[in-house]
Amino acid sequence: MTQLRFEVTGMTCGGCAGRATRALEGVEGVTEANVNLANRMATVQTNTEAGDLRDALKTAGYPAAEQRIRLAIEGMSCASCVGRVEKALSALPGVLEARVNLTAQTAEAQVLAGSVDPQTLAEAVTAAGYPATPMDGDETPDATARQAEEAAALKRQTLIAGALTLPVFLGVMGGHMIPALHHWIDATLGQTLWWTVQFVLTTLVLVGPGRRFYRIGLPLLAKGTPDMNSLVALGTLAAWGYSSVALFAPALLPETARAVYFEAAAVIVTLILMGRWLEARAKGRTGAAIRHLLDLRPDMARVERAVGTEEIPFSELQKGDILQVRPGERIATDGIVISGRSFVEESMVTGEPAPVEKSEGAQVIGGTVNGAGALRVRAEAVGADTVLSRIVSMVEQAQGARLPIQALADKVVLWFVPAVLVIAAVTVLAWLIFGPGLTFALVAAVSVLIIACPCAMGLATPVSIMVGTGRAAELGILFRKGEALQRLDGAKVIAFDKTGTLTEGRPALVRRETAPGFDAETVLRLAASAEQGSEHPIARALEQAAGAAPAPEEVEAIPGHGLRARVEGQSVLVGNARLMARENIDVTALSDTLHQMERAAQTPVLVALDGTLAGAFAVADRIKPGARAAVDALKQAGLRVAMISGDARPVAEAIGADLGIDQIEAEVLPEGKLDAVRALRERFGPVVFVGDGINDAPALAEADVGLAIGTGTDVAIESADVVLSSGAVAGAVNAVHVSRAVMRNIRQNLVWAFGYNVALIPVAAGLLYPLTGMMLSPMLAAGAMALSSVFVLTNALRLRGLKGALSDAPATAPAPRTREVTA
Repeated sequence: MTQLRFEVTGMTCGGCAGRATRALEGVEGVTEANVNLANRMATVQTNTEAGDLRDALKTAGYPAAEQRIRLAIEGMSCASCVGRVEKALSALPGVLEARVNLTAQTAEAQVLAGSVDPQTLAEAVTAAGYPATPMDGDETPDATARQAEEAAALKRQTLIAGALTLPVFLGVMGGHMIPALHHWIDATLGQTLWWTVQFVLTTLVLVGPGRRFYRIGLPLLAKGTPDMNSLVALGTLAAWGYSSVALFAPALLPETARAVYFEAAAVIVTLILMGRWLEARAKGRTGAAIRHLLDLRPDMARVERAVGTEEIPFSELQKGDILQVRPGERIATDGIVISGRSFVEESMVTGEPAPVEKSEGAQVIGGTVNGAGALRVRAEAVGADTVLSRIVSMVEQAQGARLPIQALADKVVLWFVPAVLVIAAVTVLAWLIFGPGLTFALVAAVSVLIIACPCAMGLATPVSIMVGTGRAAELGILFRKGEALQRLDGAKVIAFDKTGTLTEGRPALVRRETAPGFDAETVLRLAASAEQGSEHPIARALEQAAGAAPAPEEVEAIPGHGLRARVEGQSVLVGNARLMARENIDVTALSDTLHQMERAAQTPVLVALDGTLAGAFAVADRIKPGARAAVDALKQAGLRVAMISGDARPVAEAIGADLGIDQIEAEVLPEGKLDAVRALRERFGPVVFVGDGINDAPALAEADVGLAIGTGTDVAIESADVVLSSGAVAGAVNAVHVSRAVMRNIRQNLVWAFGYNVALIPVAAGLLYPLTGMMLSPMLAAGAMALSSVFVLTNALRLRGLKGALSDAPATAPAPRTREVTA
């Protein structure tokens, strides 16, 4: 029975506290519960899981506050280490979920706020054999300095071990290859002295650079939870111990078994240290994406104070500070322009190459680059609340994700090390019973222990996720949930919302036609002038297409029809066909044109001047640049493309036909989009939904993978699994491309890691000896084990060069194609 104390939210009165208390008391395993309204804390005596308490309060409407605590961890080297750290964290009361990132050497625990402090979590992990320290709130798991220190320490230890091992290795192996060298050593030093030299040098290797294996591996072995360090410790100590007996107490061994294997123990430690050093260097490169993002944030900011302008560190910025941004500088934090005018390059967030004009009232994003003008900016978000910090947080959480494909590897690794110990023991017995003797038994057992280290298995998935999601962020694809990587790879259909996703979301002039005797530019200018007082989106489309237009002399709105105005002395009618019929305007000259516009799902705007039909303008929601190419690319990738729209079926079908979409769901109400996604799933399989609006949030959450256009609403983004930071539809293509590349990389790593162990453990045990008369040397086993991990890391690092499958659309959409025809 444990006492838990944690924070409860959503309470406003004593009745709320009472209902929350009763909800907790109703959980099986709770013997006593009390919720205090004053301090909003719950105290519970229970032996149940923290998650059950959270679920009960959530159902009652008073969610428990949750907190994310991160730890920096040392000494983890394989997936079995990850399992032990997660088990140590999950065993603590109040912990809801624990995740460990082997590549970044960090752990993240989701806890009931107030139930456990970071230091307690760190102590639990340290007690499990892996020294841990809490990470600061603004510290990122990239931990570049720490990784650099680890790589430097391993390099130093490898060089020391190599210097001590080299004389032993050259003397022993050189003596095998060159008999004259062996005879010279015997003649000058003698066997006993030479063995003693090997003993001294090897012992220095083991107690010096090799101490890390014994410091971690032996205590875990004593606890009955061995890891790969335990395998290395057992293998090298077995070789060193046997050799020491042969040197100092030879009478304990049969005369035929008196041999030393000091060089094997020394070389094993040196090679594995070298492998760890290469791993550490490679791991340092896996965090390049986060480092690149953080490098976008300037270290200092120029802030206006009462006494003048002052440069302060970024960490000291506060909301409301007035920043001065000079030409060419990076903007320190998110804010609002209060004076000045400039163009700001925002490609690091939006992926769009063209600079965006900023003037008074415009929003700017921290990390973006100011152009040639000077700006004064009021800070609106600082620290962890900035767009850049949220992007880093998304990438960080995705990099620590545990994919379903990793579950198999985790289950295997959980039993792998104990299984290897059993295999090694069976190998010794088999060689003692059926083989030449103790010497062969030792060589085979040590080789099995060394070659079977599951480092590659543990690294196979997390390094690919870390590199892949980091590269995706650089391409403008932010995986909010790492599991989306695998689900996206298995999708069968991708469904798009229409407005704002496939289309611009605002009407634009797409066609202009004139009656005989009228000039299109003149008619458009007069129509735009008449529309100046209107708030209708069609009015804005005409104004944008016409550019500068004179002010109307008088305007009369005609509800449901259009308007009447006087511009430059002429009577102007602008509206639909009903308006022309009401005013007895003959539209016969453009009747064919009107039918064509209707069939193309375009909205016709008719214009009459002084009682005569002058022209017809077609207005439509313009398809986004790159949308056609994106749909084609998705279809080529084997996905079925669907569109879900609330528009009338003729409009939706016209746009769908233009884009080449396979499945069109039209006239769907906002609440019906969720049902449309379910229907697509039942018919075709796993569904990806791409949307941007508030009404898309339920569909984004319901889909197997939700992709939110980054220019959309916060609600949509929060409901999505993946955020496409630019508004370009190409982002959806690139998200699928990245997912498939990462999953392919993971499968390659897993096949290599599993295949390596399955193939080489029998060889190390001596299976080929009866056929070839050869045994696998423990030194070769150590080299193969180290190279296996390096192979996995190197393969994952190839993802850093991943290119987008489809380049983003230009920032400024090309002008709509218009036709000017005189009837």
